[in-house]
Amino acid sequence: MNVDLARPYRSIWALTWPQLLMMVFQFLIGVADVAVCARIGREAQAAMGLVSQAMFLFLTVAIAVSNGSVAALTQSLGAGRALRAARYAGLCLFSGLGLGVAVFAAGFGLEGPFLKLLNVPGEMLAPTREILGIFLWLLPVNYLFLVSNAVLRSHKIVMAPLLAVGVGCAVNAVLDYGLGLGLWGLPALGVAGVAWATVGSMTLGLCCNLVWLRRAGILSRSMLAPWRWTRVAWRYVFRVAWPSGLMQVVWHSGYTVLLAIAGGLPSGGVEALAAFAAGSRVESGIFLPAFAFNMSASILVGHALGQGNPAEARRMGFRVLGLGVAAMSLMALCLWPFLPSISAVFAPDAGVAAEARLYLVYNLLAVPFTCTGMILAGALTGAGATVYNLIVFGASIWGVRLPVAWWLGWRAWGTAEGVWLSMLVSQVFQALALLAVYRFRDWARFSMIKPRTEREKSL
Repeated sequence: MNVDLARPYRSIWALTWPQLLMMVFQFLIGVADVAVCARIGREAQAAMGLVSQAMFLFLTVAIAVSNGSVAALTQSLGAGRALRAARYAGLCLFSGLGLGVAVFAAGFGLEGPFLKLLNVPGEMLAPTREILGIFLWLLPVNYLFLVSNAVLRSHKIVMAPLLAVGVGCAVNAVLDYGLGLGLWGLPALGVAGVAWATVGSMTLGLCCNLVWLRRAGILSRSMLAPWRWTRVAWRYVFRVAWPSGLMQVVWHSGYTVLLAIAGGLPSGGVEALAAFAAGSRVESGIFLPAFAFNMSASILVGHALGQGNPAEARRMGFRVLGLGVAAMSLMALCLWPFLPSISAVFAPDAGVAAEARLYLVYNLLAVPFTCTGMILAGALTGAGATVYNLIVFGASIWGVRLPVAWWLGWRAWGTAEGVWLSMLVSQVFQALALLAVYRFRDWARFSMIKPRTEREKSL
């Protein structure tokens, strides 16, 4: 898929909409898991939600390697370096598999301490342990699935990951209800059945990706690089990956502290936590398009830099930003009148629903700023400049959001609304900071340097 510079917005949308649907299917996989667990029992539902959130910690390395893959591959493909792109694809796929196995092994060794760290209530301990034990087996598959998606997207092959996730979503729904509740003659395995359904659907999705990689000629002998090349090439992937991985840790740890601030409010702490849970579910669905635009920005900026055209890379990032902010702002305006109804659906309790509505009010007001931050972060990832994302996102949550939430929530107002307002304030700061970086900093210098010596040309 080549970008038509005469009609760039059409090209951007053609690249984005399959990724948007892919995000929707991934979202629905989680919805199906939680919905079936809710029918099994509240302990099962709570355990599934807790483990699903905790798994983000285990997937931090996979996300980091995926971002490194996108930067290295898009720039190589943009430069027309087919052999280098093939070798980077092999390096990233093997790295994803190896790291997935390593994290899987470490996870089994630390399963007990990890459960203690989560402070799981006694009645939830058995289902939580069961789900975690099964999901740990999923880690190598999940790692390779995420990296293979990144490899395909870097080649602008976006329909293949969409089909893989779509098939996985459908199979997951059938197996969730079949193995979880014993429908259609399948054994009723309860919460274990729901967890194994996710394992089966993700494995099927990975198999689909591997078939597409083979059909596209990416899985071939050319992806096997000599050790000397691998040792040098891994440095660039690592240079992009480590800030990305650390940013995930910084961001999620900040959210944990924000939850503690909300739960420890002078009044209404329980309602605030419940509203946070309900509002964040809605919010995660609302921002799916922004994630798709984020991925498109990474791909397009990386390809333009690979072509040796940093000016076009900057323009392409701004084009994706304009289209994404316009689309997301329009969606926010359409949702605004329905906030009370949406809040009531996800929070049946009247007090929690009122707080959830306030949560959504501030987060919808933040849509243009949140979308700006997400898309520009994607553009900087494609350039390999993930260190800027780490600095800005870290300053946003630890330097702005948490202090403002503590002061408004615990000192000035004493209510959850102060916490919600802190989210808006931090998103404004984050958007303006990334906009300044993207406009004025020389982030293109983080892209792969063009070869100067005969030894480097072999890369």
